[in-house]
Amino acid sequence: MKKLLAILVAIQLAIPAFSQTAVQLPLSGRTGQSGSVTATQSPIPGATTSVNTINTGVQVTGSYAGSSSGATDRPFSGRLSLKEAVDRALTHNLGATGLAQAVRQARGQERVARSALMPNLNGQIRETYLTQDLQVLGIKLPGIPAVVGPINYFDVRATLTQNFVDLTALNNHRASEEIVKANEQAVKDARDIVVLATAGAYLQVIAAAARVESAKAQFATAKALYQQTLERRQAGVTAQIDVNRSLVQQQTQQQRIATLENDLARQKINLARLAGLPANDNFQITDTVGYWAPPELGVEEAVKQALDARADLKAAEAQVKAAERARMAARAERLPSLAVSADLGEIGRRFSQAEHTYTVVGSVKIPIWQGGRAAGDIAQAEATLDQRRAEAQDLRGRIESDIRNACLDLKAATSQLELARNNQELAKENLKLTREKFEAGVTESLEVTQASEALASAELDSITALFAHNLAKLSLARALGNTEQRLPDYLRVR
Repeated sequence: MKKLLAILVAIQLAIPAFSQTAVQLPLSGRTGQSGSVTATQSPIPGATTSVNTINTGVQVTGSYAGSSSGATDRPFSGRLSLKEAVDRALTHNLGATGLAQAVRQARGQERVARSALMPNLNGQIRETYLTQDLQVLGIKLPGIPAVVGPINYFDVRATLTQNFVDLTALNNHRASEEIVKANEQAVKDARDIVVLATAGAYLQVIAAAARVESAKAQFATAKALYQQTLERRQAGVTAQIDVNRSLVQQQTQQQRIATLENDLARQKINLARLAGLPANDNFQITDTVGYWAPPELGVEEAVKQALDARADLKAAEAQVKAAERARMAARAERLPSLAVSADLGEIGRRFSQAEHTYTVVGSVKIPIWQGGRAAGDIAQAEATLDQRRAEAQDLRGRIESDIRNACLDLKAATSQLELARNNQELAKENLKLTREKFEAGVTESLEVTQASEALASAELDSITALFAHNLAKLSLARALGNTEQRLPDYLRVR
């Protein structure tokens, strides 16, 4: 009787696991990473004397604007190249590192889903002390009391449980695999965005530094003109108004230098934040990026390459596959499942009296009615699948628009750069001729001042146009995908 009770207890412990419910995915497959990086190009409204009719910039928001500190684990020499800036940002910018943690989480969830398909082996040691009412069990034997016991025994046992046929668990696991792939592609896309943000910020620093150098050259010209005008005034051949005008021009150029140096410092601080460096401007950039024609590529071919290479599209397609697997898992809730459980161990009142026992239980679960749960899971899964298919279609259209917009921006920036450079050469020649006329005494300092201002404006136009051209190439590289690999072909450093 004692052994019978112990065996009954062991059998109760050997009930196999049955099928799981389908995993419910979020409605949208787009990552929750906050922030964006956008290269903007918009027309300047109204009339202007500048040849620059477009306003270009890089807008960085959210997590992409921040970074973790990288100066401790990677020493910084104080000189920053474009490649080093991009490499540091890819390691420390929060836009990429935040999604990297999402990949780790997705991989953990995939392992949890896979565990439902793997054997589960457990061991246990039990010491039991019990009494049992046999009448409750329906046992009535003459001469045997209704309550037996107390009985004590120990049980050392290993239990193995395995789901052999469970399509819900299988599709849950495959859905989790697709989510891992989607997150891995999202990280690659985030790296492309980080390259756009960092390289764009580096181009802004180059442009800001060029404006400072141009302003210093204009200040030197204004200072020389003032000295020349002052000498002519002392010689009695120039009016005091010309001296005053030259002095105002010199002071204006001096103030312009201070303003542009302030802008340069702010741009360097912004670049440092993106690249994981201390938030100051105590570093020097070592590269300049001049004019370089990008690889020739037709619009239709560019669209085709982008659809094949863009990581965000691959992530969206993986999210669609995950939603399809989730729907299959929900439908499989209505199908039978097969599970087997077995245990093996020693049971007895003492170790010396232990008996070898085992139990093998095979069970088939046939769902008949579950209160509508399966239908509800299917409805949710189909809604998620429809949403993710719509998001993937929208992304394909957005990628094509990104390519076409980048090509249009590059065409406009190239035309503007050519015109700005021509105007710069004409302004230089005009200033030279005007100064010769002033030295010969056939013109006033006002004309020289106007020619100097025209040259300053032309140089600023040239700097701005070159920045717009390089940023348009960078935007095209981002629109094509694999930006990190394409960067050397679109931005040539010197």
